[in-house]
Amino acid sequence: MSNTVLKGKWHELKGSAKTKWGKLTDDEVDQVDGNAERLIGLVQQKYGKARDAAEKEVNDWIAS
Repeated sequence: MSNTVLKGKWHELKGSAKTKWGKLTDDEVDQVDGNAERLIGLVQQKYGKARDAAEKEVNDWIAS
């Protein structure tokens, strides 16, 4: 799924993202607004992951 598709489907996917990354607040999930880079940054920050690990996790989630 491309970033364009992610942005278009973000309202449908917000619940799934919130379930996967429970440490993210509702406001943070809303601020992502379909931007994969923002989501990667938040996952990296909240879960203390390296950039590569957070990016892989988000990309795997997007692909599923």
